[in-house]
Amino acid sequence: MSDIEERLNFRLDLLEDSKDQDGFIVQSNLLSQVLPSMLDAKLIDSEDFNDSYFHDQSNGQKLNAYTISNSGERLQLFIIDESTIDETSNPDKLLILQKADYDHQFKRVEKLIKKAFNSQLFNSIQDSDRAKVLASKLESIEGFDDFDVIEIFLISLTVAVSNQGKTIQPRSIYFQEEKCIRTFKSKEETKKKEVLILKKLIDLNFLFNVMVSKGYREVLTIDFEKTFNYGLEAIKAAENESFVSYLCVLKADIIADLYRQYSSRLLEKNVRSFLDFRGVNKGIKETIRREPEKFIAYNNGLTITATAVKTYEKKHKLYIESLTDFQIVNGGQTTATIYFSKKENLDVSKVYVMAKINVAKQTNDKDLEKLIDNISKYSNAQSKVSNVDLRSRNSQLIKIKMFSESVLTPAGRKWFFERSKGEFNTLLRKERSNKNKILKDFPSERRFTKEQLGKYYCAWGEEPYLVKKGGERIFRNFIEHLSPDEDNGRMPPTIDRDYYEALIAKVILFKEMELIYGTRNNAIGQIRSAVIPYSLSILYLYTDIQKNYFNFQKIWKDEGVDENLSVFLWNLMKLMNDLIKKYSLSDDLGEYSKRIELWDSIKRCQEIDFFMSEDKNKILMSKYIIQAKVK
Repeated sequence: MSDIEERLNFRLDLLEDSKDQDGFIVQSNLLSQVLPSMLDAKLIDSEDFNDSYFHDQSNGQKLNAYTISNSGERLQLFIIDESTIDETSNPDKLLILQKADYDHQFKRVEKLIKKAFNSQLFNSIQDSDRAKVLASKLESIEGFDDFDVIEIFLISLTVAVSNQGKTIQPRSIYFQEEKCIRTFKSKEETKKKEVLILKKLIDLNFLFNVMVSKGYREVLTIDFEKTFNYGLEAIKAAENESFVSYLCVLKADIIADLYRQYSSRLLEKNVRSFLDFRGVNKGIKETIRREPEKFIAYNNGLTITATAVKTYEKKHKLYIESLTDFQIVNGGQTTATIYFSKKENLDVSKVYVMAKINVAKQTNDKDLEKLIDNISKYSNAQSKVSNVDLRSRNSQLIKIKMFSESVLTPAGRKWFFERSKGEFNTLLRKERSNKNKILKDFPSERRFTKEQLGKYYCAWGEEPYLVKKGGERIFRNFIEHLSPDEDNGRMPPTIDRDYYEALIAKVILFKEMELIYGTRNNAIGQIRSAVIPYSLSILYLYTDIQKNYFNFQKIWKDEGVDENLSVFLWNLMKLMNDLIKKYSLSDDLGEYSKRIELWDSIKRCQEIDFFMSEDKNKILMSKYIIQAKVK
């Protein structure tokens, strides 16, 4: 089977998994399929998105969803090319030679952005449209101040190809960044700023590469000469068979521009990158404010890794032209704080930062990964960082995988735990003749990834706002439960059959609640990804916290929820949907539900207490309460 045929077959699998109960392909379901791959490639901070579907055919405008980066300065917009999700499409029409075909789709979103920048979008959208909240945010002073970068992701189930050789081959297409000056006028003043517009194609080439490589990401190459017109003067400090080290001094303006352009992609291998940049920020910012010329003396600087370097000499001095696979493995707080200090109009022109650049020489992938991991680990060794293994090789995850392969449900079925990225699709590719049987044995409703498992598990707890955020933070919480730091006196749980069954029961409960909440016209509302974890946390507070443990064994045995519990959950989620609207201090419910303040308001509110105290609900819950805790 050719590369292109494999991609087109993969497309059919994506479409099949994007169907609702009635067999219709739902664009928001497709987004849910695609975003985890984008998260794995570090293009976004979370697989969560805010559904803001808007389609104005007459004006050639469309948008599916948006999200905001964890650091708040980057607005990410998603558009699905609906013409590429028709199952009956001629395969030849899915092979795209011309970049202009994609440019046309990007322009549909760019028109919306331009309209918002001219303060004309909000009033042109009906109140019932899901894009109304985004339009309000974009046209507000907060949106003007917050968003320095707008990134458009075009999701197109096509294959970008080249026909320059003997056969048609898949290829990557890149799009030029754009800079525009935005003006905001108020009664008091007129403000101007530059906004960076980035465009990224998410086609079948990208999605297939993520799947088959089990963690594909595009290597980040920084060309200082071309991008910043900046020659990075350096000293070669050491060299051996494994790596070569350089010492240099970076201007703070360059560091700020790097963060603006690439955001968290700079910090993929930074063991702290999951953290909010807090704590030492104030000290760094005060130095920038009061003694910028002493910054280089006070600050520990950056540790950078790369896998290739281009250098040149000029007037007997060595300069770094570019670095391939550029990563800041220590100094993430410094990098982010310099960027946000400049954003707050602090003068960083006198700030310089010492940097150590370690360029790993080409060895095999395993040795290279180990070398860079150790550089990252020991560069951060001066302060406490948990060493939990977030990868699939975590021994506790391996045990869960073993149980998934051996334990039958009461109905004689198994669940498929995708411990490694792309594991299920790799199985389908290897067992082509048995593909239909595998899909029948493991339909999408009985499959889950390790990232999804982290979300399902952590939803049964007191941090629904973190579950709503998603991303690496919530997965790390799950791994720290599985493999805690024993130096603090915490012991890991015993992964046995009881533990596995309770874990699957949590997965079943979460998935059943997704079905109960509904989709499209049958949905309770438009904030399912917030309502479900918030509702589960309420159940947790009224059961496990009070030592009246929820009986997950009953859900395991039933392989679902009965009609009475289903009605109770629908009522709870309907109430939660209303409470999130009532207690949110922002019209952007999706984003505000990521804040602890909303959870603090809801968990203490009278409405919840009244609902859980109703006789019919107390009777129902009594059937799911046990005194002895099931692991």
